[in-house]
Amino acid sequence: MNTNNLKNANQNLLCLFFGHKLTLKRKITNHFEEYECKVCHLELTNDDKGHKTHLTSKLREVNETLFHLHLKRHHHSL
Repeated sequence: MNTNNLKNANQNLLCLFFGHKLTLKRKITNHFEEYECKVCHLELTNDDKGHKTHLTSKLREVNETLFHLHLKRHHHSL
């Protein structure tokens, strides 16, 4: 096992025992945000019910679309 794999395993164990240390990575809208764990770099986002879920490539695309629609709508209302 190389040192990178050992480091990742230790980081994952820390999060398993102590929980993730989430920081806000990006605010999509007033209700949707993207988060990242400072320890293991796991990326999460809100689902339609407000719960945090893994940020998949499909959810990343959805968030990007929501972000642009929110910008367009907010810009026109000014």
